[in-house]
Amino acid sequence: MKRKAIISIDGPAGAGKTTIAKMVSRRLGYDYIDTGAMYRAIGWKTIREKIDLKAKRDIIRMVRNTRVELKKKAGTIRVLLDGKDVTNKIRSKRSAEAASILGTMPEVREQLVKIQRREGSSGGIVVEGRDIGTIVFPQADYKFYLDASIKERALRKYRELRAKGQREELAQLEQAIRSRDRRDRNRGVAPLKIASDALLIDSTHMSRKEVVDFILARIERN
Repeated sequence: MKRKAIISIDGPAGAGKTTIAKMVSRRLGYDYIDTGAMYRAIGWKTIREKIDLKAKRDIIRMVRNTRVELKKKAGTIRVLLDGKDVTNKIRSKRSAEAASILGTMPEVREQLVKIQRREGSSGGIVVEGRDIGTIVFPQADYKFYLDASIKERALRKYRELRAKGQREELAQLEQAIRSRDRRDRNRGVAPLKIASDALLIDSTHMSRKEVVDFILARIERN
């Protein structure tokens, strides 16, 4: 590539966007931007400060007075909230649920999109999320939409939780993913959809390495 590119990877919950984006960024020597972590950081702060998720004015005020940053440290991206590292704290289920609700608020998205664009303005980044190729970086050099069947996404989440010593019923995980898909695709602000110029990758029967190799081959071919 003559210059460092912006690569967007969108897709629904459980499609493997985070893992694939990290692997692609490492192979290219690019920075990885986890937009979901930014929303989880805000979600975690609403929980910590006991802000009602229905109190829109309080949330808007809080977001406008909050600093979210992504910093690379020892080869990994850390999430800083008001100057403090909260990378591990924001991985809770409650933070994710709060983030999903906050993501439907235009004022919250507006603030975080500004940060995301600033972080990636110079290129050389792999960004994953649900509205990267459509809203955040519509001018991205390469756009991919990563998907998989609901059953496969639930199974992947099930295995991930088992590896961490956590137990969830597979049927419940599948239902949760169906609900999340409906919410993401039908929300009024930046709904989940495939950008018109994005390449759809169905990873249901693909390994992570196969997906990464496919993406890199497509980039190198251009």
